[in-house]
Amino acid sequence: MKNSSGIAQLFLRIALSLGFLLPVMDRLGWMGAHGSSGVAWGDWKHFIDYSNILMPFLNRPYANIMGLTATVSEVVFGICLIVGLKIKQIALGAAILTLGFGLCMAIFLNIGAPFTYPVFVFTGAALVLSGIGHYKWSIDDYIAVKNA
Repeated sequence: MKNSSGIAQLFLRIALSLGFLLPVMDRLGWMGAHGSSGVAWGDWKHFIDYSNILMPFLNRPYANIMGLTATVSEVVFGICLIVGLKIKQIALGAAILTLGFGLCMAIFLNIGAPFTYPVFVFTGAALVLSGIGHYKWSIDDYIAVKNA
């Protein structure tokens, strides 16, 4: 079992990291303009408008802060998962962020929304990743081998 998890955890890390980095690129306008095919937001304004829908209890300045916090978190999570730095902690943070996002979608949009975009799949995948004991092809593995 321990030999078979190397490729699977690497694939999971890359998939999760792209799942965080691509939406950030979208909200920064790097995936195309708002209204373009395959683009959810296309710019920061439309992303914050969406954030206000998911968090109607916040006014726009606070939604901006929450949007910025989520964006910075997603960039950090994405980069750390790709390079394999602090994977357990990062994966746990990713699970918490996606769980919160999914719950807001279910409550303030509709129950099907987090399943249309597999938000809870990301939560579960991040939890699985956080429970793996050894991460091949990672900075964490390099440090462990070097310190052994």
